[in-house]
Amino acid sequence: MATFRERPYSQFNFIVEIDGLDRAGFQEVSGLGMEINVAEYREGNELDNAPRKITGLYKVPDVTLKRGVIGALDLYEWLNEVRNGSQDALRSVSIQMLSEDRATVAMAWQLSNARPMKYTGPTLNGTGTDVAVEELVLACERIDVE
Repeated sequence: MATFRERPYSQFNFIVEIDGLDRAGFQEVSGLGMEINVAEYREGNELDNAPRKITGLYKVPDVTLKRGVIGALDLYEWLNEVRNGSQDALRSVSIQMLSEDRATVAMAWQLSNARPMKYTGPTLNGTGTDVAVEELVLACERIDVE
């Protein structure tokens, strides 16, 4: 699905799709990545005086989604399912970066077995003029890039 080109894509055209949720218009996505741990090992009779690098476990960082408050309870209901111990609350999340025509998917990140682990409501200020923004932090088991 990824399309190579000479000029980098813009970061502001993207779609977030969460299984089971109708609305998912987010203003910001952060935390997409992966880290692979490497262990060092050296046998006592090794001729080389340096350790070998052995691939270990990998881990996926938490992914943060931010959106303006629209009065929808869909994210809270998902969080509540997890809080109440539902085993069916794990969902797949797709984050698609679009090209300038907003029709072509340039790259996509697939989050497997995602669950909300933190919700932060908006900061309210009687003299402020900013948009009220809510934040949802997801823990997932795997991120694949397409």
